[in-house]
Amino acid sequence: MNPTIQQLSADLAAGRTTSRKLAEEALARIDDAKGEGKRAFIKVWHKQALAAADASDLQRKAGLVASPLAGLPVSIKNLCDVAGETTLSGSKALDDAPPAKVDAPVVARLRAAGAVIVGSTNMSEFAFTGVGANPHYGTPGNPADRTRVPGGSSSGAAVSVGDRMAVAALGTDTGGSVRIPAALCGITGFKPTARRVPIDNVIPLSTSLDSIGPLANSVECCAIVDAVFAGEPIAIPDAVPLAGLRFGVPKHYVFDDVDAVVGKAFERACKALASKGVRIEHVDLPQLTELPTINARGTFAAAEAYAWHKDLIARRGNEYDPFVAPRILAAAKMTAHDYIALLANRASLQKRVSAVTQNYDAMIMPTCAIVAPTIAEVEATDVFIKKNLLLLRNTAVGNFLDRCGISLPCHAADELPVGFMLMGEAMADKRVLAMARSVALVINPR
Repeated sequence: MNPTIQQLSADLAAGRTTSRKLAEEALARIDDAKGEGKRAFIKVWHKQALAAADASDLQRKAGLVASPLAGLPVSIKNLCDVAGETTLSGSKALDDAPPAKVDAPVVARLRAAGAVIVGSTNMSEFAFTGVGANPHYGTPGNPADRTRVPGGSSSGAAVSVGDRMAVAALGTDTGGSVRIPAALCGITGFKPTARRVPIDNVIPLSTSLDSIGPLANSVECCAIVDAVFAGEPIAIPDAVPLAGLRFGVPKHYVFDDVDAVVGKAFERACKALASKGVRIEHVDLPQLTELPTINARGTFAAAEAYAWHKDLIARRGNEYDPFVAPRILAAAKMTAHDYIALLANRASLQKRVSAVTQNYDAMIMPTCAIVAPTIAEVEATDVFIKKNLLLLRNTAVGNFLDRCGISLPCHAADELPVGFMLMGEAMADKRVLAMARSVALVINPR
């Protein structure tokens, strides 16, 4: 198991290591020609990271430790503004954009917490697929099987954590872009209720749905980083006893076309939780089957992305990922009436679903319906489209409903990674993290 923030922070406090040593080790893994660093990262900040690590070591000697993240290597997704850097969002079409004048608030908060930012990670171009493939900067191989995709859009973020190039990563989640790569790479990913974390100075996909969350090696790690992102006091929620918790499993929509490996791992996890006193009930939620119809005239992501990209795609659209540009351009056909109807339908669905789900401590389901497809198979357009939809389907439910959610690994050692998702109500973030601490100890058989 990869070390956690708490373990490394304790090592620093005890003098068993230094921030300089941790930064050098992380950078060495990124630079390793045999590794995935050249595909997992778009930019690597060697000098800045080592300078920050040296400063952290000096501060620690003086008794100044800003947070549990102080002195630890982290990565940030390549759509966050970093002062003096051009923000590319995994694309070539923005290479002539002026450098950012200031750090995005989430980046500034990481720096204030003492984190050592080693670089910005690769991603699906403009965060617009769940597969994690990138034709411009390469597709990083999944830590569990290098022939497979890592999931997206926060692809490099997940690989940076899985390959110990960072102890935690900043990801964004519009339809599952934190939870999907966490699930496919066998780590933990937390999507907060969107409004808790500022998205200023972050290139948007959908301003209605975008959220910023951590990918890391444990629930506790995610709780620490989430608090930093949200500008809240760092406090890991106390683990909730499992006995008596009531989890709902939706009967509709989220189990369509679930593959055998995923189904087996999820069922095993449910049985393990039931043995600890968790009440697991199958819940009628036919409302979820309305989602394809609600989105038939266009999605928030497409409409809001088109508004942002319209001029850029007219100027440099031939340089876009061929799997991304058509999805953005499809929104040109949406009308104001379509968009207003989408807003109304979202509000209606949120109320009707919450009337059912608020009676449970959380809803649970597989994070993704399938395990990671191979890099080779998603090169075919029809396969890419099918796999992308299956990867995004379950996680996108939480974004549309404005919920918080976490993906926890639940696969056995001889299985490809599978994610187990807890979805809470809006603003139930601390409750979900508290439950996830207990759930994680039971459902991971490795």
